[in-house]
Amino acid sequence: MKQVCIIGAGSSGIAAAKTMKENGISFDCFEKGSDIGGNWRFNNDNGVSSAYRSLHINTNRIAMAYTGFPMPDDYPMYPHHSHIIKYFESYVEHFGIRESITFNTTVTEVSQSPDGTYVVTLDNRETRNYKYIIVANGHHWKPRMPDPGFEGAFTGEIIHSHYYKESEQVKDKDVLIVGIGNSAVDIAAEAARLHTGKVVISTRSGAHITPSWLFSMPFDMLANPFTSKLPLPVQRLTLKLVLWLARGKQEDFGVPKPKRALLSEHPTVSQDLLHLSGRGAIKFKPNIRKFQERTVFFEDGSQQDFDMVIYATGYKISFPFLKHYIEFDIEKNNNIQLYKRVIHPDFPGIFFIGLLQPLGAIMPLAELQTKWIAKIINGDCKLPTKEAMICSIEEDAKKLRKQFDESPRHTLEVDFFGYKSSIEKEMKRAK
Repeated sequence: MKQVCIIGAGSSGIAAAKTMKENGISFDCFEKGSDIGGNWRFNNDNGVSSAYRSLHINTNRIAMAYTGFPMPDDYPMYPHHSHIIKYFESYVEHFGIRESITFNTTVTEVSQSPDGTYVVTLDNRETRNYKYIIVANGHHWKPRMPDPGFEGAFTGEIIHSHYYKESEQVKDKDVLIVGIGNSAVDIAAEAARLHTGKVVISTRSGAHITPSWLFSMPFDMLANPFTSKLPLPVQRLTLKLVLWLARGKQEDFGVPKPKRALLSEHPTVSQDLLHLSGRGAIKFKPNIRKFQERTVFFEDGSQQDFDMVIYATGYKISFPFLKHYIEFDIEKNNNIQLYKRVIHPDFPGIFFIGLLQPLGAIMPLAELQTKWIAKIINGDCKLPTKEAMICSIEEDAKKLRKQFDESPRHTLEVDFFGYKSSIEKEMKRAK
């Protein structure tokens, strides 16, 4: 019996495989699709990738890279998804982990035996036993639609941003995009550049638009361990000044002033939105009040006709292979209670990786999580008591609520450097 089952071979799953191998931990890794890359593989045949043809990362390549394995110097600072897939393929080949991944195989169920081991059922009905499970199935694959929905019915085309793949989908159409996160503004900008129909973003609370660059430096390089320790009001004041230097007031470009304070939501990064809005290529409306055929009525009393509505309204966290075993009531509110975003206090043999939304890059943090997990498995560090873990989860939730609105969008938020420090501290917890 191998020690570990890794579910998924996306960016988190391949990091877990590499870490298990270098720590002498036996494992199997099962991937639903025919290749690695998960969400970053455009038109992935696993059927759940959200990548669109024009997708680029919005975290700079230096910050996004795995430890000790930088992206090539000839990559642009914000690479295209095709660059990221090549990087993953190089990573897998360099560390010799491809042969440990079983492709075209779906984990359909995980349950626990009386002896404490975990039974993994595959889609070919084969079962295997493991001592530990690493869940790396991602959290950007199951679309979340507005709930409750808006009054009335829209008779034009409706899709979620998850199903947006090509600019041809919006060509010659008047498009309404619901939401103002990163996918929403990417799609809006792409539609606006076609100049074939009107493009409108509907947003309830707005967002602080962060540029990709500050002068000639990637904007996200401003974050560092020192600034992350500053009091939140000081961080907000500093960022407000820097944003003003970088782009002035976003309202002057026609982008609504956000209702939320800076650093109280996940950043929306776009170098293009302000310019396109300033040219009138993208317009903004408040929340939708109701639909009537192809007419959309907004809360400000205005109305417009559209051919297409795209809901860029986020994703649900879902673990379909755990639904008959662990009762996670999470799809409605995305509220999963895990110690350090990794371990459920009742099931310390199941580890969740990459299940966070940092103000920064996910991949280095997911990699760090796998190193902590390897230390736990090999007995080099210990977990606190169940009671201590529950107490820590509650404290982290309180801190989160102080900074972010209590909504499904913000349940996974972490500060990159603060979270990194907390995991490094856990790795030093003596056995």
